[in-house]
Amino acid sequence: MAHRFDPTILREYDIRGIVGETLFAADAHALGRVFADAAAAAGGGRVAVGYDGRLTSPELEAALVEGLAAGGVDVVRIGRGPTPMLYYAAATLDVDGGIMVTGSHNPPDHNGFKLVLQGRPFFGDAIQRLGERALALGPVTGPHGAVRERSVFDDYVARLAQDYDGRSGLVVAWDCGNGATGEVVAALVQRLPGRHALLNATIDGTFPAHHPDPTVAENLVQLQQAVAAQRCDIGIGFDGDGDRIGVVDAAGRILWGDQILLVLARDVLARHPGAPILADVKASQVLFDEIARAGGRPVMMQTGHSLIKARLAEEAAPLAGEMSGHIFFAERWYGFDDAIYVAVRLLGVLGRAEESLGAMIDRLPPVFNTPELRLPCEEARKFAIVEEVKARLRRAGADLVDIDGVRVKTPDGWWLLRASNTQAIVVVRAEATSRDGLDRVKRQLATELAASGLALPG
Repeated sequence: MAHRFDPTILREYDIRGIVGETLFAADAHALGRVFADAAAAAGGGRVAVGYDGRLTSPELEAALVEGLAAGGVDVVRIGRGPTPMLYYAAATLDVDGGIMVTGSHNPPDHNGFKLVLQGRPFFGDAIQRLGERALALGPVTGPHGAVRERSVFDDYVARLAQDYDGRSGLVVAWDCGNGATGEVVAALVQRLPGRHALLNATIDGTFPAHHPDPTVAENLVQLQQAVAAQRCDIGIGFDGDGDRIGVVDAAGRILWGDQILLVLARDVLARHPGAPILADVKASQVLFDEIARAGGRPVMMQTGHSLIKARLAEEAAPLAGEMSGHIFFAERWYGFDDAIYVAVRLLGVLGRAEESLGAMIDRLPPVFNTPELRLPCEEARKFAIVEEVKARLRRAGADLVDIDGVRVKTPDGWWLLRASNTQAIVVVRAEATSRDGLDRVKRQLATELAASGLALPG
């Protein structure tokens, strides 16, 4: 019968909520029914389903499968694993779409769903229409779809290992963060040369070691310690569902998403000169300049993994990425964000290189920047603030890019202000070529924020 989702769970890029508060098994069942309708409308009749290691994921997966079958589509259950394994199943099995039950890097009591249909990300208005379909649900009248189990684990691990192209093995520490990547990584390293140390590879939805988000420096401390203790060449960390990567070099320095992307882009551009490389507006200007210097065509675009995935296909680009650690390979891969695959390709680059990862980063032009600062802001106000700032800057004749919020170029560097599509926050970031320049950029940013009622943290 008719079902109403809590409106807070229907996000821009996925469906996410707090289990027992805004998200229930009944939502998973209703999602299955309405996604079955969407798949049928697109000419599809078979959907793959996977789930991560959260404590609530098995219950939600079971309800989702029941809903899909009740909606008349056949269901292929691939079992527990990282989100990219579900994407791999959707790309390689005889299915028309896929749904992953995952809370990604959110707290343990959160969970949700990531969706693909006909080889394309399912997001934005398409997710909102699921809510409308749910309100119109009636009794189940047609025949149920068939449900079967089909593991892709071995095929996925073998396919990951296939693209390792290094000439020598490395000493690597891997931190799976007790997330969904643990079993895959444990099997993968058996196929890779070198010496490998696994941290937190046991899948545990309580995340006892640390929160599984490698974009937060404190979550990489254990990895940094392991790299130092075991004299590793590199440390690699993953988020809770394995679609975002974090990296530290042999000295324990953190590489952010744009730096990882640049190392990979130089390698890709050696084979594809002139190719477009996509990155989001939060990335360093160094990335865009260095892509151009390496013979590529840098494309700055909106933040959002679903948006980037879609644009990657449109541009026929071999590679894309964003600061959050989502990196997308279309060269030799399927165009989706897979942090384990990115790790394999990065190890391949380093296994062929004549210099270390740290040396590669040391050769980059020095910059001084802030981390991504997330300022709490009322949901109803966040987009208005961006528009106010943009209007003032235009009247002042500022040099700006407005493809996603506002990115302002100054003689010292640049600063960014954008509204989050998923949370009640605005995001700011600033970068300059000197410390004094960064102070000046931050003062300009603080002035604009203050004019709209927000304060820039110290």
